[in-house]
Amino acid sequence: MPGGYARKRMHDGHTRLRRRLRLRRKTKDLDQIDHDLKNKSDHLLNQDVDLDQPGFAQNYCLHCAKYFINERALSDHFKTKVHKRRLKALQDEPYTEKEADLAAGKGSYIGTPAKRKMETQPSKEEYSEGKRVKVVNYTPEELENMKKKKRKSMNSSNQLETNKMQE
Repeated sequence: MPGGYARKRMHDGHTRLRRRLRLRRKTKDLDQIDHDLKNKSDHLLNQDVDLDQPGFAQNYCLHCAKYFINERALSDHFKTKVHKRRLKALQDEPYTEKEADLAAGKGSYIGTPAKRKMETQPSKEEYSEGKRVKVVNYTPEELENMKKKKRKSMNSSNQLETNKMQE
């Protein structure tokens, strides 16, 4: 392209446009998804036909709160980074209102959110066979083993770096 200038890719100076675009991509918050997983998972996986939703509301990802056009698109979505990041984010138990008040200074708060095992939702065939969405907390022993593995991997990577530096 001779001369001229490069086209801007974002609406930097237009805050109203930027806000409108940001709100268009708004999805459910993690605590809302956690509530759906615990209370409404069966209803959301077996929804009535809704002509306004993609795929007539028959292919829904519980963890991402997103509709897909067919079963293939849903199964491909389960392999993406976006879905895996959402599963990782949902492993932490959401804070309660009481914990939020304590952290804000209305008392003393010492603690971390509980970790949970989070699995991808079952497919339609697995669901019809009886497999359900389950949210299970880790036992203290499993948490300790996870910490040990993480420390080991960090120590081994640090040793590799020092060995490379010495050579």
